[in-house]
Amino acid sequence: MNSQDNDNQNKDNKEIKVYVRWMVRRDFPEVLAIEQSCFEFPWKEEDFIQCLQQRNCIGMVAEYEERVVGFMIYEVPKNRIHLLNIATSPEFRRRGVAGQMVQKLVSKLANQRRSRIVLEVRETNLPALVFFRALGFRATVVIKNFYDDMNEDAYVLQYRLHGPSDTTFVPSNRITTRTAG
Repeated sequence: MNSQDNDNQNKDNKEIKVYVRWMVRRDFPEVLAIEQSCFEFPWKEEDFIQCLQQRNCIGMVAEYEERVVGFMIYEVPKNRIHLLNIATSPEFRRRGVAGQMVQKLVSKLANQRRSRIVLEVRETNLPALVFFRALGFRATVVIKNFYDDMNEDAYVLQYRLHGPSDTTFVPSNRITTRTAG
């Protein structure tokens, strides 16, 4: 790699400012393409439609230069926000897109009097676990066999508006424990 390649790579890793707005039907092709590129077991278009037709389910996209570069789907029960799906286009990762989307959710906590954000993350999804931990989320519980496709457990992560809860869950290295035996 020459120095010009290095300069181009550094430019590509710069944080960008995105516009986070409501998802509309015309966003679906870009959202579905992002979903397909990010997940081994992606949601289908029908999954998005079925979810978004529910009364308390909301979709938002992150837009950069008139292009959808990320999205999130969440539910809003009484006292919390439940993040169901979040993804960033691979070429825009590590540029602050997902962080800005999560920050949008955090800002809704104060405005809508909800006190926390919760989500489930596969126990093997280390990048997501590290990302959410850096944003102040903490693991609160493990749900056994949460993901039917692989009989995989999920960590329930939680962000509290007014700091961590009194009880802190400390996860063990469950992957190593399973393979060691």
